[in-house]
Parts: sequence; C-alpha cells; structure tokens
Amino acid sequence: MFRSSSWFEWPAKRSRQSTIANSTAIVCLIGIADYLSGWQISWSAVYVYPIAIIAWYVGAPWAYGLSLLSVTLYTAGDLATGFAFNTWLVPAWNAVIRLVFYAILIHMLTYIRSLTQGLELRVLERTAELRREIAERERLERELLEVGERERRRLGFDLHDGLCQHLTGTALAAHVLMEKLTRRGIPEAAEAAKTVDLIEEGISLSRKMAKGLQPVEMHAGGLMQALQDFAGATTNLFKISCRFECDAPILFGSISQADHLYHIAREATTNAIKHGRARNVVISLEPREEGAVLTVTDDGFGIPLPLPKKGGMGLAIMAQRAKLIGATFDIRPVSNGGTVVSCTVPHPAAGIEINFDSTKQRDPQYV
Repeated sequence: MFRSSSWFEWPAKRSRQSTIANSTAIVCLIGIADYLSGWQISWSAVYVYPIAIIAWYVGAPWAYGLSLLSVTLYTAGDLATGFAFNTWLVPAWNAVIRLVFYAILIHMLTYIRSLTQGLELRVLERTAELRREIAERERLERELLEVGERERRRLGFDLHDGLCQHLTGTALAAHVLMEKLTRRGIPEAAEAAKTVDLIEEGISLSRKMAKGLQPVEMHAGGLMQALQDFAGATTNLFKISCRFECDAPILFGSISQADHLYHIAREATTNAIKHGRARNVVISLEPREEGAVLTVTDDGFGIPLPLPKKGGMGLAIMAQRAKLIGATFDIRPVSNGGTVVSCTVPHPAAGIEINFDSTKQRDPQYV
C-alpha cells in the first residue's frame, strides 16, 4: 500500500545510511516545529512518516531508536514550553502510549514488508521457472521440427536413390524384354511396351515425390532455385501469374533456415490462391539493413484486420517457423487489395552471404 506513493518510495533510490540520516533529520525538524507550535498543537502523528520510512527500508531496530528519539523530542518540547503537569506521571504515560503506538506500527510494517519480500521472491522464482519451461519447450519444438525435417529429407533421398534407381533398373529390364519379344514377332510385345511406359511413369512420380520431400537443394543457393521452381510450377498448375524476384543472390549457410523460408513462401502462396482468390503472386527475396527479407505479395481479397483470434493453422505455422529461425513474421493487407506476408531473417542468425554486384536474378519466364 505504501509503494503507490512517491512520498514513500524515495528512500528506495538512496543508500541505507542516507535514508537513516534523512529520516533522523526529518524527526529533528518535526521536533523543532513541535516546540515552536506550543503544547496546544500535537505533532505526534507526524512522526509516523519518518518512523515508517525507517521501518520499511532499514529495519525494526533503527525504527525503534527513531521512535524513542521522537518521543524524547515531543516530551522535551512540551516541557520546554513551560506547560505545568500536575505530576510527572502524565508525560511519562503519554511517552509510553506513543512508544506502544509506534511499536505496533513498526511491527505491522516489518511484518508486511517480510510478506512482500517473500511474495516478490516467489514471483521471481516462478518467473524464472516459467522462463526455463518456455525455453525448454521451444528447444523441444526445434528438436522435433529438426527431426521431422531430417526424416523428410531421408525419405526424399531414399525415394530418389533407392526406389527411383530400382524402378529405372526394372524399366531397363522390361525394355530389353520388349525388344526381344518384338524381334521374335510375339504379340505380347505391345503389352511389354505398355509395362515399360507404366514403369517410367512410376519413376516420374517417385522423382516428383522426392522433390516434394526435399524441395531445397543442399547448397547455399538452394532456396533461390527452389523458389523459382515453385513459382513456375504454381503458374502451370493454377493457371495464374506467379513469379520469383531476387535482385541479388542471397546464400544461406543454414539449410534448415532455407527450408523454413521455403515452406513459409509456399504456405503464403497457397493461402493467397485458395482463400484470397489471387491471380498474381510475387515471391521476392531481397537484402536489407536488418537482414534478408522474404516477401509474398498477392492481389487477392486481402486479410481482415484485426486478425481473428481463431485463425487458420497456416498463419500459426508460418509464425512458428519464423520464430524457430530467429526471424520476424508480419502479415498485413494492401491498400488497393491483396496481402503482403514478410519474414525477415537477421544476418548474424542466418549466416547470409549477399553479392550486391551480381546482376538481377529473376525467372525470365515470368518477368
């Protein structure tokens, strides 16, 4: 209750010795004022302020000493004014009553102070525990996501280097069989040719699946190539204008960060086409002072502001991916319609290399 007043908080900014000296000086000034005002005006309640200051910020022993000093000054002031007491018991009784009152006040303040300090300590402990729990949860989330990414890449490698190679060998064997049947004039040669065609289609599907599981190649410029391929595939698939723009090559030393940025761009593009009915989407990767910025701009219906509390999983996943790589995520509507999704990755966190002297890297098919 005392912390709400600036009159009570000033000792918190001073040293212990300074607080004691200032409070003692205040008691002495009150004693002088008590003497000058005469015995008709009582200043006993005013002494409560410096006593409470000492009790709260210094401790009970010093507060008891200051209480004794205030009672002494108060009694001496009454006696010095020439007021005639019938008996010495009257000033003694008044002094004892004041000391008891001050003692009760000091006990209450020190007790409340101990409770406050204990509560503050528990709050700090719980805050520290909560921070550790949040950090541990974020660490586990990163590990789980990294494990998922590694498994996805492993499956992509297995499909490309395992199943695709096996199907290729099978297609070669079937092709040899088809040629043998053709040379012998056996009618089943046509069916063997169809079998070869089906196997080649299986090879093509397997390669597409492997590419989908591993869209970003394992090199520094893999993100640029993956975004350019994605823009071209999106244009062909949805019959819209989707292009990738990159004014200067931006190389990512971390494949994990490149993967997250690719998935953010893909999710933003999918949302623009599916929910925003966009006909033009621009995916850009550009260097700025704050870092590398990935931006997805569309001309769709836009996104309402403020964002709904129960939004789709896509926004939450994009924001979480950005958080895991130390990036900042932002989504906002465009004044003339559409939405802009941006993700900024700081230079130190991303290990980014930028060649500002290079010519603009754009997809020539969609410029």
